[in-house]
Amino acid sequence: MVKDKTRNYPQEKAAHKTAAYRKANALRKRARRSVQKTGRVKPFDSKEVDHKRMVSKGGSNTAKNLRVTSKSANRRRQPKRK
Repeated sequence: MVKDKTRNYPQEKAAHKTAAYRKANALRKRARRSVQKTGRVKPFDSKEVDHKRMVSKGGSNTAKNLRVTSKSANRRRQPKRK
């Protein structure tokens, strides 16, 4: 049996206004820009910049900790949410 997974847009919008979300989003954008400067990715190329060691686990935003992956490969590596 499949549960109905309707999105709660007002709740999502409220979550995007939190300081923690804005900080994490800025970190992701900074990583993407630094990799674009080296020429490893281009704007709108559907590739993602992944942290080898997750920032939440103590990883940094340095070039040594960043790698370019496809969207599906990056999602497979994500921890499972409960």
